[in-house]
Amino acid sequence: MKRLSGIILLLSALVAFTACDEDISWTTSPSAQLTFSADTVAFDTLITGLLSPQQTLIAFNRGIKGLRIKSVALAGGASSPFMANVDGQYLVCGGGQDFEVFGKDSIYIRLAVRLPETDSDLIQSYTDELQFTLESGVRQSVTLTAQGMDVVVLRGSVVAADETFSARRPYLVYDSLVVAQGCTLTLPEGCTLMFHDSTSLLVHGTLLALGTVESPVTFRGDRTDRMFSYLPYDNTPNRWGGIHFFSDSRGNELTQCDIHAGDYGIICDSTGLDNGTETDPLLTLGNSVVHNVGGTGLSLTSCATLVTGTQISNTLGDCVSILGGAHTFVHCTLAQFYPFSTDRGSALRLANYSDGVFYPLLRCHFLNCVVTGYADDELMGNISEDEESEPCDYLFSHCLLRTEVSGDQQRFTSIVYDTPDSLEISGSAHFTLFDTYNFLYDFAPDSLSAIRGLADPQLSSQFPIDRRGTSRLADEAPDAGAYEGL
Repeated sequence: MKRLSGIILLLSALVAFTACDEDISWTTSPSAQLTFSADTVAFDTLITGLLSPQQTLIAFNRGIKGLRIKSVALAGGASSPFMANVDGQYLVCGGGQDFEVFGKDSIYIRLAVRLPETDSDLIQSYTDELQFTLESGVRQSVTLTAQGMDVVVLRGSVVAADETFSARRPYLVYDSLVVAQGCTLTLPEGCTLMFHDSTSLLVHGTLLALGTVESPVTFRGDRTDRMFSYLPYDNTPNRWGGIHFFSDSRGNELTQCDIHAGDYGIICDSTGLDNGTETDPLLTLGNSVVHNVGGTGLSLTSCATLVTGTQISNTLGDCVSILGGAHTFVHCTLAQFYPFSTDRGSALRLANYSDGVFYPLLRCHFLNCVVTGYADDELMGNISEDEESEPCDYLFSHCLLRTEVSGDQQRFTSIVYDTPDSLEISGSAHFTLFDTYNFLYDFAPDSLSAIRGLADPQLSSQFPIDRRGTSRLADEAPDAGAYEGL
């Protein structure tokens, strides 16, 4: 009896649903039309040959009566590089028929594109239309656009002899790129390396990345789409691995390079400087940017480096982490304003001791530099100065430091301390443009900042051009940090 009652209820519901469907009112009036969430769906510059991420278009019926769509088709038909799925139905050969949109309702259209490889060094543009023909005969359309670039694909590549890459097309790296010991990879101005997820540049030999102000060498991930309309994936961390210099690497030079959006920025392994002598520098880094990474920006362990005119900023780990070695930083900006987590590292961390092992700090000089960030203290350290850990040579001169005032006049000379108590403006207010909502940063000093005129002019004359190509010597006194204020 209970089973019979259940069947009767189910049949009653089906009859009622059918009756409601029959009661739906449809219109063929030419004035009744669809409205769309966008009149143009534009894809960012894409890598040819690869399927793009999807974009969503919504078709709304604002009227009370339902609309029947006789057909939806790509103007380019089966030959179009664009693809569409309308209300769950894939448009086979670029077309589909018989769609319905109830009154005050909508349907979703998923769009993607796979652009053809053209063997061209130029970016190619593509346009198509998604055309809607209503039962009334009214035709409506939405424009689809995309740009495509050919790339050189590298899969598990090893540079086993001296090699110079080309700047004509970007390189797309899968499974990491290795520079073998004793070999040199040269990247000329304008060269771009795009790395797939977790893929890194692993250097046992030598890397020469020689960019210019107008045409930097770029290291980035391969995502060209957007997380949100205002936020490209390329502006977020952890899109690829990073650059790792191993202990058998020597003589690396990076000039005018843009390194961003990795799991980390640059790692430099120990080269055995704990013997108390300075050998060939592992890395010379000049007028470059390491920005927005999910780990440490620049990690240096018992090696020799020279870093000049460089911005290292917005890292989940420390912007710069130093454990022993011999290092000189001149006109650098270390800015810790990482926006994606409050559990971020410091702008600068110095140490000569870790896990019971001493790493002699042969030299660690910060000259004409800026070290700042969100925290009240952005200069952290683990320094031991007993007899075992000697030598221990660190110095800050003509710097702006966001840290507690030091009584050590030998190691902290001509310092401006970046605290609200000591300065009219501090932290992010030092910089000309600081838009955290859109993740836009410009670390050139504001006209009211204490960074202005802080640098030692004699030292600045040895590094007269800032990261953007502006002369440091054009006004009365040069500014500290990587940028000369205008």
